[in-house]
Amino acid sequence: MVKIDIYTSSLCGFCYQAKGLLEDKGVAYNEIDIIAQPNRHNEMLERANGQRTVPQIFIDDAHIGGCDDLYSLEARGELDPLLGDHKLQELK
Repeated sequence: MVKIDIYTSSLCGFCYQAKGLLEDKGVAYNEIDIIAQPNRHNEMLERANGQRTVPQIFIDDAHIGGCDDLYSLEARGELDPLLGDHKLQELK
């Protein structure tokens, strides 16, 4: 099963868009709100190679990037293969 981590902020519209796409795909994700959990901010910076903006999205520990990157994968037809059977499992 694929693991999705998304670092967010409750003040970020792009975070809501990224989560919306994942929800539309029917996949579960682990949300880490760096405002509510400030101790996780350094973890995000380390995992995202210093990227400071949110969202920062990881699929199976691979850094996908932000909201625009997620939507670019979707537009190129590359997101579904990354999600694999996870989509189908969540919809059953």
